[in-house]
Amino acid sequence: MGAVEFLNKPVVMDGIELGRAVDVFFDGSADEPIGLEVRCKDGVHRFLPISTAELGESEVTVESPLVLLDRDQLDFYRARGRALRSTR
Repeated sequence: MGAVEFLNKPVVMDGIELGRAVDVFFDGSADEPIGLEVRCKDGVHRFLPISTAELGESEVTVESPLVLLDRDQLDFYRARGRALRSTR
């Protein structure tokens, strides 16, 4: 699955949509994604590490909403990682 296919996928837990993937982050020059920027239902953008999610064809599943990291962690990856939106 290509990184662009993650965009706009719902992020769900137990069938409940928590938000939508709006960007994909890569570590430096690596081609493997390390996380997603998720626009949550409360309007806040959070970081979802790929390692904490199950990536399906129609949705991204998480075990807990606690794996969605707050704004300061998202800002960390925005500053040090490479975002898919910036390469398109």
